[in-house]
Amino acid sequence: MTDKKIYLTREGLSELKKEYEELAKIKRPDILTRVSQARDMGDLSENAEYVAAREELSFIDGRIDELEELLRQAIVIEENHKTGKIVKLGSTVTLNIKGKKEIFTVVGEWEADPKEKKISHESPLGKALIGKKVGEKIEVEAPAGKVVYSIVSVK
Repeated sequence: MTDKKIYLTREGLSELKKEYEELAKIKRPDILTRVSQARDMGDLSENAEYVAAREELSFIDGRIDELEELLRQAIVIEENHKTGKIVKLGSTVTLNIKGKKEIFTVVGEWEADPKEKKISHESPLGKALIGKKVGEKIEVEAPAGKVVYSIVSVK
């Protein structure tokens, strides 16, 4: 990883810390026990349990390393409710799209989840929204062509 800033909401940071704690303090020790027990079964070249446990340990160690790096570089998005006029990281934005209202929250890329209407500030829509105000219209290139959004509210 580079020294790129990782933007997270307080909730997103809490979720990553919780995942890290679970992996480091619960799952990794359990897998180490499995590896040890499988090793005690004898011939490692034909021991499927040993191979599976080692692969799982490798995956967990990789995720722990990734989470440590993310947490080291994390910058918490400050929620400042007094400036609800301009879209920024952490803003919840109500948009009008062809007469239909949609609500999105602009988050850092690691928290983006389209199903939960959390969009990355790096996405085309996120980039177009940052710095805009209530009443402004934005155009975003989509696979089906340009989509025009009107900003109804910013929280």
